[in-house]
Amino acid sequence: MNPNAGSPAQSDPLPSWNNGASKQAIIEYVAKVTREGGPDFMRPEERIATFDNDGTLWCEQPVPVQFAFALDRLKALASAHPEWKETQPFKAALEGDLKTLAQSGERGLVDVVVATHAGMTTEEFQRIVKDWFASARDLRFKCEYSAVVYQPMIELLTYLRANGFKTFIVSGGGIEFMYAFAERVYGIPPEQVVGSSCVTQFMMGPDGKPVLMREAKINFVDDGSGKPVAIYRYIGRRPILAFGNSDSDLPMLQWTAAGAGARFMGLIHHTDAEREYAYERAVLGSLNKALDEAHAHGWTVVDMKRDWKRVFAFD
Repeated sequence: MNPNAGSPAQSDPLPSWNNGASKQAIIEYVAKVTREGGPDFMRPEERIATFDNDGTLWCEQPVPVQFAFALDRLKALASAHPEWKETQPFKAALEGDLKTLAQSGERGLVDVVVATHAGMTTEEFQRIVKDWFASARDLRFKCEYSAVVYQPMIELLTYLRANGFKTFIVSGGGIEFMYAFAERVYGIPPEQVVGSSCVTQFMMGPDGKPVLMREAKINFVDDGSGKPVAIYRYIGRRPILAFGNSDSDLPMLQWTAAGAGARFMGLIHHTDAEREYAYERAVLGSLNKALDEAHAHGWTVVDMKRDWKRVFAFD
């Protein structure tokens, strides 16, 4: 469990949130769906809360954390792949040309991730990811990546769990990558992580012991319209609360909103260039459609600059 997580025993369960409409909406929603005998009561098994990860639970700029990992892996493997120096999108990645890399679109980013995440067992991959987290540092804040989680969202996760919610990550990021930190950083165990995945095969290793081998093929992309599909497939219940931060999260929010009973849809709006970043366009995709829908339907838009007393625990 993240040591910065707030205690549910606190009189204010969300101390890093400013007193305003967003905080009030969250507290009022939790109160009404947990009030036994009330018209909006939801049984504990129905209290499913889903959260996007990048840009919703932790910082995704200037590149998402998993992509920073992929870039470092690409450089470490480059000597065995001289062809990458002349082949896009690998050439741009090795040269740190993020503009050209972004222009390659989702396909280019997937190519880089696949090339750096495959050809090893699941145990080997977990070890590599954990070793990387131990030494890697955020490009702007020069701290461990586990320190650039949003303190207000850590408090929200804790508050929801204290009120009988089961919290899930539903991210376009790799599920196996998130296994390495989700429980330690967010208190969310691996079985409550939903993400993109590569093809994995069971086989016998050289020592005669069974292993799971990661192949250079995408199995499922948990992004955009894939998110509701993955929620149904892996969770089996429609969320009653969902948070995202971009258009790629819109289908998850729409599917949550379409359910019966009281629903809560939250959208993180990055408006604080001083403490974090101010943007409406992530590495891939924008926030325009999601913002329009949020305003049209009265969803909660969390303005980072206005609604959060602090962004990170170190603020």
